[in-house]
Amino acid sequence: MRADISGNEALDKTDIITGKDQLIAFLAAGCKPKEKWRIGTEHEKFPFLTDTLRPVPYEGERSIRALLEGLLERHCSWTPIMEGPHIIGLKDEKSGGSITLEPGGQFELSGAAVANLHQTCEEVHEHLGHIRDIGDKLGIGFLGLGVSPLWTLEETPVMPKGRYRIMREYMARKGNLGRDMMFRSATVQVNLDFASEADMVKKLRVSLALQPVVTALFANSPFLEGKLNGYQSYRSAIWLDTDPDRTGMLPFAFEEGFGFEQYVDYALDVPMYFVHRNGQYIDATGQSFRDFMAGRLPALPGEPPTIKDWEDHLSTIFPEVRLKQFLEMRGADGGPWKVLCALPALWTGLLYDDAALDVAWDLVRDWTEEDRQQLRKDAPKLALKARARGRLVHDIARDVLAISRATLDKRDLKGCRNLTESRFLDVLDEIVEFGETQADVLIDLYKGRWAGDVSHVFRDFAY
Repeated sequence: MRADISGNEALDKTDIITGKDQLIAFLAAGCKPKEKWRIGTEHEKFPFLTDTLRPVPYEGERSIRALLEGLLERHCSWTPIMEGPHIIGLKDEKSGGSITLEPGGQFELSGAAVANLHQTCEEVHEHLGHIRDIGDKLGIGFLGLGVSPLWTLEETPVMPKGRYRIMREYMARKGNLGRDMMFRSATVQVNLDFASEADMVKKLRVSLALQPVVTALFANSPFLEGKLNGYQSYRSAIWLDTDPDRTGMLPFAFEEGFGFEQYVDYALDVPMYFVHRNGQYIDATGQSFRDFMAGRLPALPGEPPTIKDWEDHLSTIFPEVRLKQFLEMRGADGGPWKVLCALPALWTGLLYDDAALDVAWDLVRDWTEEDRQQLRKDAPKLALKARARGRLVHDIARDVLAISRATLDKRDLKGCRNLTESRFLDVLDEIVEFGETQADVLIDLYKGRWAGDVSHVFRDFAY
């Protein structure tokens, strides 16, 4: 489940779709004035059993279910999210945030829509404090990496969610690493608003072009099955071989005339996964939403889709930046506590100020489709040493951070110790200053003090 920051209830999700205009209107309903822009942060982490370092099963005394039930007992404002007899998440009725499960048991906080980064960081800290308290009682810890460092696919548990069963089977037919994406990867993401179609277009183009730079800054997944995997961000590399129909850099977004309608046309051509009816997920893999609109969906013959079906379909598309009624930044590995606040800070500084957005666009406006695609391919392996148009990503990242910091200082929103929101960028400034990613740190430890034993990561880098 993703943090929904649109806050727009104008469209009835039960409305039958009769034409493409409704699909365009759904996206356009996300437009809102600047004073109503919000920040929605979400992050995933890997639960593990602290004594054996094994993944946490769904059922049992020390389990995902026990974690969720423990959190539910602790917080009276939360209600369970159920699928049949299974608790699969929690919803905070007061804030709108939620805790949900990714396919392999990755624990995800989909944060509430908040007005500033201090609130985001408070939410992150409170959440991590809560899960540590419950986890300590159960002998369960949490690890922030972009890919699980030790477990095979076969060892990784499968969560009891119907949509994941359908996706798991389909992924085996599309690309080579789709199941790795589902079961062994974890990310931190931020959802941000736009004022108009033109504002959406500019923000989408800037964030698509710079997404590999962010991948480099947040690279934190150099291990797989107990060994070095040859990448700094293997999580990002996985997406290069997951499903070409629904991933990538959206080159059409840089074409003249791009807007909501063109994204709708793209989404209509992305094969479906499922349709949700009466609490059940109906397999519609590979089928067409266009046929669904015409009442010709083989899975539901004669039945037209609703707005909710369109919303569900949009959630199964996975480009580097995803458009719904907000923009979702999808390029960063999950990581340590402090980087969970750095990602929303970076993008808020770049996208929530018109002057900053213009300067960021100047950085990338001359990049060709080939430049962007090559950088997307190079960043997972080379990180800060990759190049775009002859410039090192290390140097581009320095420019990007300066732009973002200037915006956050100009916002002048004070928090802890009377510091502005720009303090959340300090960890990224250190990465640029020393030219060393979190993945570099892990690789050095693996080759040095850890003597090739990846299990130390659970002790040294758990939350």
